Amino acid sequence: MTAFILIFFTGWLVSFLGQLPLGTMSITSTHIAVKEGFSNAWKYAVGVAMIEIIYLRTVLSGVDLIMQHKFFFTLLGWLTVVFFLGFGVYSFITAIKHQGEKKSPILNNTINRFWLGITMSALNPAQIPFWFIWSSYLIHLHVLHSNSFEFNVFTIGCGTGTISGLAFYMYGGNWVVTKFNTSNKTLDIVMGIIFIIAAAIQLYRMVWGSFL
Repeated sequence: MTAFILIFFTGWLVSFLGQLPLGTMSITSTHIAVKEGFSNAWKYAVGVAMIEIIYLRTVLSGVDLIMQHKFFFTLLGWLTVVFFLGFGVYSFITAIKHQGEKKSPILNNTINRFWLGITMSALNPAQIPFWFIWSSYLIHLHVLHSNSFEFNVFTIGCGTGTISGLAFYMYGGNWVVTKFNTSNKTLDIVMGIIFIIAAAIQLYRMVWGSFL
C-alpha cells in the first residue's frame, strides 16, 4: 500500500510541477475560467489530462512504439507551430483593435471545451520527450518498476497532477484577474505572447532540436 501511494504521489508531483511554468495549456485554462466559468474550464482540464495519459502510457509501453509512428508525431509537431503562431498573431490583432469583448480564436467557437482540451493536448507531442526522460529517470532510481500495475498507478497519478496544475491556473488566474481588474485586452496580449513563444520553441525543436 505504501508503494502504491509513493508511485501515485510521485506521478502527481511530477505532472503538477510540470504544469506550473506558464504555457499554452495553463494560460488557456485561465482564459476559459475567466471568460466562460469554471465548469467549462474543468471540462478543458479533463480533456488535456486524457491525452497526456495516452501519451504517457505510450511512452511507458516502449519507445519502439513511438518510433514506429514517428511521421505522425512529426506532422503534429508542424501543425502545432502553425496553430500556435496563428493563435498568437490573432490575439495581438484582437488586442490592437481594442476588441475587448471579443473572445480569442481559441474560445471564439462552439466546440465543447472537453474536446478543445483534447485537441490542444494532442497538438502538443513535445510532452512525449518530457515523459520519456522522467519515466526513465524514475525507473533508474527504482522508484518506478517495469510492470503494468505500477505503470497504471503512475499514469493515474500523472493525470491527476495535470488536472491539479490546471486547476491552480483556473482559480489562481481568475483571482489575479479579479483582484487587479485585468482587462480583456491584457489577457489577449498575454495569450499572444505565450502562443508566439510556444510556436518559436516548437519550431526550434522541429528544425534544430531532437524532437523525438
